[in-house]
Amino acid sequence: MPNRPVTMTRTRSPGPTFAFHATFSDVLSGYRVFSRRFVKSFPVLSRGFEIETELSVHALELELAVAEVPTPYYARPQGSTSKLSTWRDGLRILITIVGLYRSERPLAFFSALGIVLATTSVVLAIPIFVTYFEQGIVPRIPTAILSTGLMLLASLSVVAGLVLDTVTRGRRETKLIAYLEQAPPGEEWRRQG
Repeated sequence: MPNRPVTMTRTRSPGPTFAFHATFSDVLSGYRVFSRRFVKSFPVLSRGFEIETELSVHALELELAVAEVPTPYYARPQGSTSKLSTWRDGLRILITIVGLYRSERPLAFFSALGIVLATTSVVLAIPIFVTYFEQGIVPRIPTAILSTGLMLLASLSVVAGLVLDTVTRGRRETKLIAYLEQAPPGEEWRRQG
């Protein structure tokens, strides 16, 4: 699969994360077919290849039926050139995935950030406490202030994740309502006939 590294960040197949619990084998290749309901409920926020990632995440967040149909994959004809830039386009897609993860899974994202900040704070604070208990003084005041600030940021990050998780649930319900307000496929003809 040509897009395996990007796909692995969003699938249940072996990979670095299981961010969106999908079962896609390749999210960046192939054609897409959408119902009118899906199109009317989809908020277009990006341009270029990032939209493929957004389409996939939108379908997964609404728990819609998604299917893949295997198609043959052929090499590019000789003499033709690709308009793609591997690094630039790959970086844009990676940034989109991180942004979507932040907006669709804020509790996990900000909790992970909080854990990193808290761990850094504790690592910086241990030598300060050891020195204090051995000598009764705190010789590195700037480090103590930095450690305290990092722990405060860690706490704020987790709280922000909790608040944003509630907001995301409401936004997800709004998207689902927008989806369900549209007539299901085939209903348009029954209403007209």
